[in-house]
Amino acid sequence: MNYYAAPVRDLRFVLEELLAHRSLALPGFEEATPDLVEAVLEEAAKLAGDVWGPLNSVGDRQGAKRHTDGSVTTSEGFAAAYQAYVEGGWNGIGVSEALGGQNLPEVVASAVQEMLHGANMALGLCPMLTAGAIEALAHHGSETLKTTYLPKLVEGTWTGTMNLTEPQAGSDLSKVRTKAIPEGDHYRISGQKIYITWGEHDAAENIIHLVLARKPDAPEGNKGISLFLVPKFMVNADGSLGERNDVTCASIEHKLGIHGSPTCTLSFGENDGAIGYLVGEEGRGLNHMFTMMNEARHKVGIQGIGVAERACQHAFAYALDRTQGRAPKSRGGNECTISDHLDVRRMLLSMRARTDALRALALYCAGQLDLARHSESDSERQTAQACADVLIPIVKSFSTDQAVDIASMGIQVHGGMGYVEETGAAQLLRDARIAPIYEGTNGIQALDLAGRKLQRDGGAALSALIDEVQKTAETMRSEPSLAGMGSALAVGADDLRAAMQLVLEQGSDPETGQDAVQAYATPLLNLAGHVLCAWQMGNAALHATRALQKGSDEPFYRVKLSSANFVITQWLPAGRAQRAVIEAGMQCLSEFELTP
Repeated sequence: MNYYAAPVRDLRFVLEELLAHRSLALPGFEEATPDLVEAVLEEAAKLAGDVWGPLNSVGDRQGAKRHTDGSVTTSEGFAAAYQAYVEGGWNGIGVSEALGGQNLPEVVASAVQEMLHGANMALGLCPMLTAGAIEALAHHGSETLKTTYLPKLVEGTWTGTMNLTEPQAGSDLSKVRTKAIPEGDHYRISGQKIYITWGEHDAAENIIHLVLARKPDAPEGNKGISLFLVPKFMVNADGSLGERNDVTCASIEHKLGIHGSPTCTLSFGENDGAIGYLVGEEGRGLNHMFTMMNEARHKVGIQGIGVAERACQHAFAYALDRTQGRAPKSRGGNECTISDHLDVRRMLLSMRARTDALRALALYCAGQLDLARHSESDSERQTAQACADVLIPIVKSFSTDQAVDIASMGIQVHGGMGYVEETGAAQLLRDARIAPIYEGTNGIQALDLAGRKLQRDGGAALSALIDEVQKTAETMRSEPSLAGMGSALAVGADDLRAAMQLVLEQGSDPETGQDAVQAYATPLLNLAGHVLCAWQMGNAALHATRALQKGSDEPFYRVKLSSANFVITQWLPAGRAQRAVIEAGMQCLSEFELTP
């Protein structure tokens, strides 16, 4: 029941047909051919399915163990599996060749990330945080820091962490108290950080912590926060590792899920102060850290999709094997597996269709990141970045919320067997539940979309996406077999545009605008997620229809049409109801009296 097979066929469909390998045509990717991408996907699938996947339940049962000296031992097999990943060159897959990476597009790196998280979410968190550290250093680090730390981070020989949260601060980073006292060419860091993913472990020889802290003379609030690099082991001039730095794991959290991932409380400066180095400009730590967080937020969405895919595989395998009841007389009336019951099929189709839709949207976003970074046209780069900026909070929030629901539905398919740990279905729900919380809770992502992103450009970027949805709807209307779906998609686009305008109008009110954004942010994001996922499945239906018209007899395309039909005609209507939620206003929220 714990077997995982990477969804290579669907990943290829998205990259080759929906995205038409557009990223490969960008400058810098001349050596990345479709054949190479296919080979990369196949090899990554082997690593995920054969090496990482079997350890998923091991990590859940054993967890990570902290020792009295503050060191942490990961679950059996985790360190070796991580080394197999490093030795295969996978850590630098999406990193530029100039930094020592494999120089493949973000869409390919994201596809590989999904496989790894689907195979083993707890282990996949380790390189995910390293990728963010690489991004932050590459953009903001001095040449000395880049030369000293980037090669090993890109290799994966060293791993990276992100240290934001403190016990008293939570999501309000303006209250960060960790101190950074200048001392020659470095700083002495002291303070405590909580919820540090892979903050201490035995899978790599060094850990590079990126830490938010304040100088003694720094102003209060966000403008007083700077970003510092604090290595677990100091690095000598020749690149070798020196003495242990003054940072230690004070404890590891006992969590609902992702037991294999050591989530640490890190204590900096219990003795003389941990040595750290300023990254970027003083007082711009939050700006620099958001480079890392933006990378991580997209990957968290990908992570949710990976877990949703594994939940689908679990549920399908069980439903096709579990014999219970009889088929209706109209279909023979014989004893059957539960997969023959239409209510179970409803759940299975819902799980499959939503997972495919989420995947397509996340990879579309990755393609926009490729355009933003590599297009020769300034205007095209700016347009793509604006599109990605709007999509990232949607990909992060909507994908992870849906992943929790898909994993929960997977348990429902199993019935009572899903509620016991032996089948592994329960682990997927427990693991998935953290994704809507970390890297900025999904409520914060919704506020980012409805407040900062929507208000700063008057909705231009989201409006451009809605235009694309409507174009797809019109194309579908011209195809007789898809005309009904096209009309349904067009109505969804109209709902999203109307809701967006309402949020823009009420959100700009000088007196009540802030409350309006707070009240409408989550419904708006949910509506956007439903419509944009339906758009992607509309495109999928067009490609599947054309393939079948050309004589393809591959069942994949028939299943894709069923999935698109479900998303647009049965799932999208539930999302469209969010327009009514927004139009109902916020009076009930503002008048709600909280009582014990």
